[in-house]
Amino acid sequence: MISLRHARVRYGPLEALHGVTLDAPAPGLTVLLGRNGSGRTTALRALAGTVPLAGGTVVWDGTDVTRMPAFERARHGLCLVPDRRAVFGSLTVRENLDLATRSRADLALYPQLEPLLARRAGTLSGGEQRMLALCRALSAHARVVLVDEPAQGMSPAVAARTYALLASASLDACVVIAEQRLPPALRGHRAFVYELRRGAVVFGGEAGEAGRDR
Repeated sequence: MISLRHARVRYGPLEALHGVTLDAPAPGLTVLLGRNGSGRTTALRALAGTVPLAGGTVVWDGTDVTRMPAFERARHGLCLVPDRRAVFGSLTVRENLDLATRSRADLALYPQLEPLLARRAGTLSGGEQRMLALCRALSAHARVVLVDEPAQGMSPAVAARTYALLASASLDACVVIAEQRLPPALRGHRAFVYELRRGAVVFGGEAGEAGRDR
C-alpha cells in the first residue's frame, strides 16, 4: 500500500492540497477523480516525490518515505506516467522500451507499437505516445504504477484495453490513476475511488457507487 497522510502541497503562496489522506492498496486499482485544479495530479506527484510536501507524510508499505527523493522511489519500484512528456521524443520507440526494462518489452500489451519500433517517439500521435509510455511502465513490472489520464488521445477500443490492463489482477501492482471523470469501462471493476475538489477529498468509495452519481 502507498498512502498520503494529511498531505499538504504548496506552489508558492497557493496551497494545492489541503491535508489530503488517501490509501491505495496493492495489488489493486485506485482512481483519483477531479476537474482541472482539483489536486488529483498534485496528489500523484506527491506520491511519486516529484513535488515536496509542505506538511503530512507519504507512507509506502508502512515506511515513511516523505523525504525519499523521486529517483530513489523509482529505484524501489515506483513508476510515474505523467500526462505530458511521458516518452523520450528524440529516441525511437524501441529505444524508449529498452530503457524501461532489462528484458524485452512485452509488445503483446499494445501490438500497435510493433510496426512503429523504428520511429522516433516524438513523431507519434498522442494516443500512440500514451501506449508507448504505458507499455514501458507495465513491462518494467513496477510495484507502484501512477498514471495521469492513461487513455488520453486513444481510440475507444484502445482506451478500453488500457483500463482492462490497469485493472487486471495479473498486474500484481498498486495502480493509481487520475481522471476527470470515472471511465465507464471501470464501473464494473473492483476499484476504489477518491474524488478531489479544490485540494480536498470529498468522496471515497467503490467504483460502482461513484459511477451512480459521477
